[in-house]
Amino acid sequence: MERYDHDLAFMLRYENVAWYEDGKVRILDRRVYPSRVEFVTCHSHEEVAQAIADMVTQSAGPYTAAGMGMALAAYECRHMKEEEMLEYLEKAAYTLSHARPTTTARMKIVTQGCLEAAKKAIAEGKRVDEAIFNRTIESLNRRYSTMEVVAEHLVDLFPNKGSIMTQCFGETIVGMMLRVAKRRKKDIKLYVPETRPFFQGARLTASVAQDQGFDTTVITDNMPAFVMAQKGVDLFTSAADVICLDGHVVNKVGTYQIAIVAKYHGIPYFVTGIPDKAHGDISTVTIEERDPNQVLEARGIKNTLEGVKGYYPSFDITPPHLVSGVVTDKGIYTPYNIKDYFKTETKEFY
Repeated sequence: MERYDHDLAFMLRYENVAWYEDGKVRILDRRVYPSRVEFVTCHSHEEVAQAIADMVTQSAGPYTAAGMGMALAAYECRHMKEEEMLEYLEKAAYTLSHARPTTTARMKIVTQGCLEAAKKAIAEGKRVDEAIFNRTIESLNRRYSTMEVVAEHLVDLFPNKGSIMTQCFGETIVGMMLRVAKRRKKDIKLYVPETRPFFQGARLTASVAQDQGFDTTVITDNMPAFVMAQKGVDLFTSAADVICLDGHVVNKVGTYQIAIVAKYHGIPYFVTGIPDKAHGDISTVTIEERDPNQVLEARGIKNTLEGVKGYYPSFDITPPHLVSGVVTDKGIYTPYNIKDYFKTETKEFY
């Protein structure tokens, strides 16, 4: 089986994202990595959906988990008649695609692709769970190879000895941009905001960068402006949970404020990813709000007195005028002409 995860960090290897085998789905628990390397084992597709909701995996991980969850759902209904099986899989697709509200549109693409694979397997008399599993591996290969093209365009913008600031954990693009930078022998330094309250930057982005051999410095979330001013940051980049066709970018909360200070300091902000056809404008996006108690603690240690309130919007919205460019597999667009991405043929991504 051809795979595109070679020379990538441990947590970007396919089996360490989410993996279906023997009637179970195993997901690397990113809530505790790298302090501990633990996997959550799901015995039903509902457990997979709950793992996605509980942030066992995040960034692009839920798309893989959803595909593997659909394979598990097919295993669960393997003894049903065709009509009952398809009805079961339709319900499973809804459960998995709606695990987190902000990314439902993309998750529907994943689960719909799995349903099509299931229908084809049924028609051909093949194992449905195996067909969905293979479809999910193909999807991973498509995403990794597509994001490598995105990375080529992004790394074109890096100075040969540059300092890059990231935000949160962009999963595939982080690994790919570092793989491309290493191949081109670009000696870059990374400044990685910690990304509270889940610390995805400190735990995940920094781990991937360190794994892949790059000079990596973690900073707290209130340091980006000072670091930009003092350390000569050349470029700010992030992935996106949603890139709307009106140029608004939805990403992990904190992206907006870093984009503001980058603009102030004359540092370009390049967002990476594929525009979302399902989101013509920002009004179509639901910003997920998570448990506010998570803001009142840091990795399980409470920092506040009883009665103090928390507020935890999981994402924020960066307006187009703060975005220098949208880096895609077809090249770099401005946030104002991003609709042009769809003027040429677009290959399936998820």
